[in-house]
Amino acid sequence: MGAGLLACSSVNTISVNSASIIVSNVTNGSTGVDTIIKPYRDSLDDEMKAVIAISKHDFVKDRPNSPLNNWCADALLNCNEIQLDSVYPTIALLNVGGIRSTINKGEVTLGDLFKLMPFDNEVVIVKMPISSLKDIQSYIIASGGEPIAGAELIQSELVLNHKEVTEYFWIITSDYLFNGGDKMNFFKSNLEVIQTGVLLRDVFISVAKSQEVFHFSSEQRIKF
Repeated sequence: MGAGLLACSSVNTISVNSASIIVSNVTNGSTGVDTIIKPYRDSLDDEMKAVIAISKHDFVKDRPNSPLNNWCADALLNCNEIQLDSVYPTIALLNVGGIRSTINKGEVTLGDLFKLMPFDNEVVIVKMPISSLKDIQSYIIASGGEPIAGAELIQSELVLNHKEVTEYFWIITSDYLFNGGDKMNFFKSNLEVIQTGVLLRDVFISVAKSQEVFHFSSEQRIKF
C-alpha cells in the first residue's frame, strides 16, 4: 500500500534554511523572580528552624519496639485535639513505615517534625468490633511490630489496657492506614469512622510543644 501511495503522489521540494541556537544554563530575567520569591523562602526557612522542644535521647524507629514508636503512638492517643469521650477502650495504631525520620538528641525544630511525618495524613477514629482483635494481632505478628499505645501484644495475644473490654473498641490512626495502606485490611470490618480534620503531623507538633522535653519510654509493648 505504501508503494502505491508513493507512485500516485506528486512530490514538492521544500527549501529549508536552518541555523544553530546556543542554549545556555543562564536564564535572563530569573533575578527578578528570585527577588520576589526570596522573602517567602527565607521566612519558611526561619519557621522550619524554630526550636519547639528538647530531646534528651536519640529516638529511632525499630521493630518490634522502640522509644520513637512509643512516642508517636502515645502522642496520637493522648493529644488534646482528638480526645474521644467513650465508654469503650481506645488504642492508637500506626505503622513503622510511616515514620520517615528520627528525633536526635538536642534541640528539636519544626523542620524535624516535618521530616518525621512529611505526609498530609489525617487522623481518623475508627470503631471496631472486638472480634477484629484477632486480625489486628495477626497483622502485628506478621509485620514484626508496629507503633501502638493503649494495648500490648503479649505471647501472641493483643490485650487492651485499662477499661473493661466490651463488644467494641476504638482505634485512632491515619486515614492512609484506615483506607488499607500497608495492607491493614482489618479496617474493612469497621462499624463507624470519625473524620477529625486534624493532620497527624500537627498532632506530633502540638504534643512536642506541650511536652517541651520529649517523653522517653522504652516500654516493651510487643512481646513475641
